[in-house]
Amino acid sequence: MAFEKTWRWFGPKDALSLAELRQMGIEGVVTALHHIPNGEVWPVAEIMKVKRDIEAHGMRWSVVESLPVSEGIKTQSPDSPRLIKNYQQSLRNLGQCGIDTVVYNFMPVLDWVRTDLHYLLPSGGEVMYFDFPTFVAFDAYILKRPGAEKDYPTEIVEKAKERMQSMTEEEAEKLAYNIIVVTQGFIDGVVDGSTPDYKKVFLSFIDTYREIGRDKLRQHLSDFIQAVVPVAEEAGINMAIHPDDPPFPVLGLPRIVSTKEDLEWIVAQHPSTANGINFCTGSLSIRSSEQLTAMVQSVGHRIHFLHLRNNVLLPDGCFHEYGHIHGVVDMYAVMKALLQEQRRRKQAGRKDHRMPVRPDHGIKLLDDFKRQANPGYPLVGRLKGLAELAGMEMAIERQLDESGH
Repeated sequence: MAFEKTWRWFGPKDALSLAELRQMGIEGVVTALHHIPNGEVWPVAEIMKVKRDIEAHGMRWSVVESLPVSEGIKTQSPDSPRLIKNYQQSLRNLGQCGIDTVVYNFMPVLDWVRTDLHYLLPSGGEVMYFDFPTFVAFDAYILKRPGAEKDYPTEIVEKAKERMQSMTEEEAEKLAYNIIVVTQGFIDGVVDGSTPDYKKVFLSFIDTYREIGRDKLRQHLSDFIQAVVPVAEEAGINMAIHPDDPPFPVLGLPRIVSTKEDLEWIVAQHPSTANGINFCTGSLSIRSSEQLTAMVQSVGHRIHFLHLRNNVLLPDGCFHEYGHIHGVVDMYAVMKALLQEQRRRKQAGRKDHRMPVRPDHGIKLLDDFKRQANPGYPLVGRLKGLAELAGMEMAIERQLDESGH
């Protein structure tokens, strides 16, 4: 039994139409109501408008990615009760419309981070790159966050100084804009690109976490899970938290969804199957590539959505993305463990036994250079990845059938 093949679609403004997704063999669409401001209720009418459009093209709205968790919920600001109430109502409305999987994350201020959105591979393709010393240069010397140098290893700080000395003012400004605005703008980032002094606004968001360490942020996540999972369960929705990207502290902010232990802790916060995981091999492999199959074996029963992609790890905590089946991730072992989990669910009679999967990010290739797309979301590169993953999946399924497992 194959995974459900899905594709992230950014709505009517996406360069790809729903009709084109259908031509590609996509079964399920992964999207969100990007036009609804963070913290506001998603109306039934708006949900149904998107759902009907997807179904009119022979697919289903498989996953909401994402229903954003407002910063006020993460910090438990005075407005948190209203934001929680709105989140709960959005879940009820999604359940009423037949949506069964919702992704969210609990990363403070900044979602995924890269320092180079156009890293050139020897093949001529382009991927996204995270250079740790360059990021520290951004944090300590461009953003000028107070005390930033103390949050990173001494050798990395020294290299960050060298990076900074070699940058022009234009390069430094571009780096800051890419990190704060470009990579975040299409995923409900906290800072609008039209903000005049966007770095100052960004620093103010970071400052709200001054008294929130790892343990306190964990407690806030636990409180959020307790508040929304019973509502999601009643609405027939599985919640799936996305791991931190990268899975280690940045900007002095805690990260709490980065390791096998973190995932086990999250699952333990509520016994409902609705309290689950968005298993992203790209994010988790940066520090725990050898533990990915162990993660599946430990929390596989709570995995509700799959992001499959790969990385190349470099010295000094640097890495770059690298397609889907080649890299640090043993994709064969991971997919085999996930397919075995899927079979166990079917045998147990679970209605949610079939897991949706999407090729996460991809190498910019061929006609991708002529197309407009959000960072990390090329057409050809992702379609190549989907085909590679589907081929590997078919071979593993055949092997499992023949071995009786």
